[in-house]
Amino acid sequence: MDSVSRLEALEEIRQAKYRYLRCVDLKLWDEIADVFTEDATAGYGTPAMGKKLDLSGREAILDFLRTNMGPGIISVHHASQPEITLADDGMTAEGTWCFEDRIIATEYNVVIQGAAFYEDRYAKGADSKWRIAHTGYQRTYEAMMSTDDLKSFKITANRWAD
Repeated sequence: MDSVSRLEALEEIRQAKYRYLRCVDLKLWDEIADVFTEDATAGYGTPAMGKKLDLSGREAILDFLRTNMGPGIISVHHASQPEITLADDGMTAEGTWCFEDRIIATEYNVVIQGAAFYEDRYAKGADSKWRIAHTGYQRTYEAMMSTDDLKSFKITANRWAD
């Protein structure tokens, strides 16, 4: 794989990860489907869910996101510092991303803030598109706050509120 092709592949992988994060935060479930391989897996290590979540298959991941990240959840995910390594054959890659997120669960009056490092695998499809074959993390930290304890906390804009 020549250096131009390697740079193009790295950028396409970055775009796939950024699309994943944007689609989660904007709840674009139809668009996010194409970010994953059909047999993708996900492992979300978040204490707020009570246990580590291991999901197998694109549909299982999408079902989880639709069910748990619906309109009652406001989220923002920031990923940076990607370290992406392409396999010699140019068809697979691995990546590590630093990320921080903030989740506001309006129905439960809870704000969750945390950080972790995503450990991802990517695959180039027959259509030459890079997709996420695995994504997952273990939290570096996670903190929860009740909005009841934050006297001045007020949501002044919510894209999904009536």
